Amino acid sequence: MKPLVVIDTNVLQVANQNSPQAGPKCVRQCIDRLLEVRDRERIALDKSMFILEEYRKQGFSFSGQPGVGDEFFRWLFDNQANNDVCELVDVTPTNKSGNNFAEFPDVPELEDFDRSDRKFVAVAINSGVRPPILNAVDSDWWDFRDSLCQHGVKIEFVCPRQFK
Repeated sequence: MKPLVVIDTNVLQVANQNSPQAGPKCVRQCIDRLLEVRDRERIALDKSMFILEEYRKQGFSFSGQPGVGDEFFRWLFDNQANNDVCELVDVTPTNKSGNNFAEFPDVPELEDFDRSDRKFVAVAINSGVRPPILNAVDSDWWDFRDSLCQHGVKIEFVCPRQFK
């Protein structure tokens, strides 16, 4: 079975060159990483479609155009039910807006973690294999990396120089 990953929205945004804080090297790294995921890995998504819905709300196109992030979104949407591409994970929202989950660690040190990113943590935790969450430029992941790690959440920084 191929390795599993969870992908934060900002990786697709950077690949689409839609993130002003990301330089050309970071854009290239995100494009390469998405292509690597598509060819050699699987993506963990939630069965409730919170992740795909966030991608859609962020403006990724079902046409797969014009950027690499759009192309990846279209491919992922088309293949979400393909077990060779995706693992669909049950998560338990604790509110109607779907920005908090029973699986997210309920600890004081993560109280200020971005609610819109909690779905990625919930999917990673509930997947069974605790796959890494890919992040490109979102500083929240960097700021909370130690606390998340203490709760078994792995983060892969696609553009690590963004945070040094």
